[in-house]
Amino acid sequence: MYGTCLDQQLKSIGIFLSAANGQRYIIEFLEIGGVLTLLEILGLKQLKEEAKKESIKLLQIIASSGRKFKEIICESYGVRSIAEFLATSKSEETQEQVQILLDTLGHGNPKYQMQVYKGLIALLKCTSPKAQQLSLQTLRTIQTIVGKAHPSIVGSVLGVLRSLHLEVQYEAIQLIKDLMAYDVQPAILQGLVALLKPSRQETARMQAKILEEAGTLHLMESLPVYIQQAAAAKAIGILAQDSRELAEELLFLNVVHGLMCAMGNKDHTNSQRQASITLEFFVQNFIVVENYVKEAMGEKLFQLFMQDATNLYLNMDAVQADILASNIVNIPADFLARAKMDWPGMFTAGVGHIFLGYVKICTMLKNKEMMGNYGMAFCMALLQRNKNMDLSVKAHHWIVALP
Repeated sequence: MYGTCLDQQLKSIGIFLSAANGQRYIIEFLEIGGVLTLLEILGLKQLKEEAKKESIKLLQIIASSGRKFKEIICESYGVRSIAEFLATSKSEETQEQVQILLDTLGHGNPKYQMQVYKGLIALLKCTSPKAQQLSLQTLRTIQTIVGKAHPSIVGSVLGVLRSLHLEVQYEAIQLIKDLMAYDVQPAILQGLVALLKPSRQETARMQAKILEEAGTLHLMESLPVYIQQAAAAKAIGILAQDSRELAEELLFLNVVHGLMCAMGNKDHTNSQRQASITLEFFVQNFIVVENYVKEAMGEKLFQLFMQDATNLYLNMDAVQADILASNIVNIPADFLARAKMDWPGMFTAGVGHIFLGYVKICTMLKNKEMMGNYGMAFCMALLQRNKNMDLSVKAHHWIVALP
């Protein structure tokens, strides 16, 4: 195992295993413990990267030979060993070979495809940007095979948004878009909105940690929670533009308040920029949002915002930034309060559809407290007035669905 030219020996074995009639060689190789040996090679620190790369290639040949061979690799705790190697490997070329292997193990392997899926989710928490990127790419294909999203994927994919690497953030946002078709959609939307307002305790803790380290010239700009905040604002904008329904659901998670808070983050210009771009979309597409934002910003700041939302952070002063950061906009609460007063304007079809998005979110999250008595009062009034039969029927079904 520790002898010279191990990589050359493994290449020689590969010639036999990949031959046209190589399956009998594969069976013989497995009978003498070949898979266990290859997996052990991946975990040996004394060996060079080239030998481990050849070991991965042999595992690819074995996995490509059929379902039973994939199962043998997985039964030998192969997914764990392969995933750990992907996270620790220093060679991007080798990491790409590992991605191919994991993708192969995830296809045509129903007995262990969930094991591969969970292994990829666990990889999102590693410190290797390339491993994160490759894991996200593979997850997008394996997710369609598995069919149902595991709850643990929510925190993992949102956590990846802290990455300084744009290619990792891009893959994370693409996966988030795919996950909108699964039952984790409400939890992801709620998580994205929550990321727009980092907790003071976490921010202070990370500031203290960075101060202890050397080279803190760009302390605030590199703070992970602020990078995550900017990425969340960008992701929300992409989701809202892709789907009107998602945009309405985000409104009733009070996304406008969070976006304005991010716009007021003087310590991170990219957060300000991304939040401003996303808020511009909501203002342009929802008249009710425009009214609330204009009232909260004031005439002067709102004019600056409408003229050039992308570069607003360059044109506003510290006072205006504080106004944004301390805003108290709460569109859902105001809608509910007006519903309690039986405000006639609430029952127009346009506003009714928006409010219905809130009812739907409450139902999907199974959160009756989130809806509150005001929301229930609105829905009951909507049913009684029967101004729009379609809205009335939907409201009724979602109300009775609440626990």
